[in-house]
Amino acid sequence: MRAIPDSMDVAIVASIDDRLSRLEVDDGVRIAWAIESGSRAWGFPSPDSDYDARFLYLRPAGDYLSPWPRRDVIETPLDKIFDVNGWDVAKALRLLVKGNGTVTEWLRSPIVYRGDPQFRDDLLTLAEQVTDRALLGRHYLHVGRRQWADAQTASLKKVFYALRPAAILRWLEQNPDRTVPPMDLPTALAECDPPAGVVAATEDLIAVKAVAREIGRGTVPPPIARFVNEQYALAELRYEDAERHDPAEAIARCEEFLRGLVGRLG
Repeated sequence: MRAIPDSMDVAIVASIDDRLSRLEVDDGVRIAWAIESGSRAWGFPSPDSDYDARFLYLRPAGDYLSPWPRRDVIETPLDKIFDVNGWDVAKALRLLVKGNGTVTEWLRSPIVYRGDPQFRDDLLTLAEQVTDRALLGRHYLHVGRRQWADAQTASLKKVFYALRPAAILRWLEQNPDRTVPPMDLPTALAECDPPAGVVAATEDLIAVKAVAREIGRGTVPPPIARFVNEQYALAELRYEDAERHDPAEAIARCEEFLRGLVGRLG
């Protein structure tokens, strides 16, 4: 599977493809899913946005039986253009049970460098079964609050990093039977029925960011400020002290998933 928009630099995409192929050989792994994360996939890129390639990989079956487990992260040199790193699927499963939303975000990225559709679909199905909504809500609340503190004093681009978690928190409220929210901000807003003015203010900021290397400092648009503050206040009441599920069943499901996956792809 591959989904690369025409707006992305062909030479840079080719370099990322080459890095991924070399990693499979040099590290002896199989990359099951490789996507773009960051502002390009979140729906608010700038002209100078770097490329945040992320991937999930499997090691040979024997590596998971060793008393000396291999490192569960692969990182490549970081520069102004490339930010390419990935997680062992085993690490991704542990984080999934803990409510970390990053794993499912990668699975729902609209930009895919390479990937096994069955792997993506099966892992999304597993996520719907094992994700603890209280832990997931806390994840986005904590991520968003850290960014919101910076958004009050830093450049306006920080507003996006606080607004996206707020939109996902609203999405969780509006979709009580689902546990895999959208990755990108426009879709999250479209599916969460925000108050009047939030979408228009967001679209205006996205339009400015799309053509400006630096959108500067300024007052956060009032509809966005109210929306973010309200969502974080509600999420704090809803998730901070919420009862968490016993993870035993989720862990068992993840163990079964990994054994089957290693048998098929490892």
